[in-house]
Amino acid sequence: MASVNNISKDRKGLFITLEGGEGVGKSTQSRLLAETLEKSGFKVYLTREPGGTKGAEQLRELLLFGGANFSCYSEILLHMAARLDHVEKMIRPALAEGKIVICDRYHDSTLAYQGFGIKGGDKDALALIETLRCFINCEADATFWLDMALEKTQERLSKRGNPKDCYERQEISFHERVKQGFERIYQAEPKRIIPIDASPCEEDVQEQIYHHVKALLVRKKM
Repeated sequence: MASVNNISKDRKGLFITLEGGEGVGKSTQSRLLAETLEKSGFKVYLTREPGGTKGAEQLRELLLFGGANFSCYSEILLHMAARLDHVEKMIRPALAEGKIVICDRYHDSTLAYQGFGIKGGDKDALALIETLRCFINCEADATFWLDMALEKTQERLSKRGNPKDCYERQEISFHERVKQGFERIYQAEPKRIIPIDASPCEEDVQEQIYHHVKALLVRKKM
């Protein structure tokens, strides 16, 4: 698994992604970070994957709730198709305008879920993901990896009232492989990925994240 570092030096904005397994609080922390930054006067584009455009949202519904039982390689291609549409139509334009883009899931989720969770680190699957990632050619400036014990995340998921998607319904062994996948990704790119303990309360987790974001903004001179 190669380390990817092809961030455009001409990028005006800041691209932040939040990653992790199910139930760690990525969506909540993405929203809280966007609210904090907007209150500080920054222009923010808050989004998610798969999703972010009309077509990508339709693919999200198909992948997560469609019940089509795609092969793993088909899943990879569909996730990447949604991502490319998202990047071309929304993410790149927002960055060009100098906005802070906050995305709930991105490339690392495809590696962790399809590459490790489903395919168990299969070299061909990882190579396909990396090839398509290089083709899309839009990397995050920083990624927050929210991590928590699986026992606690499973407890959180059991308390949710909304229907579970196809990944949330997977066996615990799948979630263990996903968690191991994120660990492997972090080991490969420790400069980009910032591990965050997601077990404290929402406010404490947000404080951890914002501490690092402030440093990023200083380095970016924003």
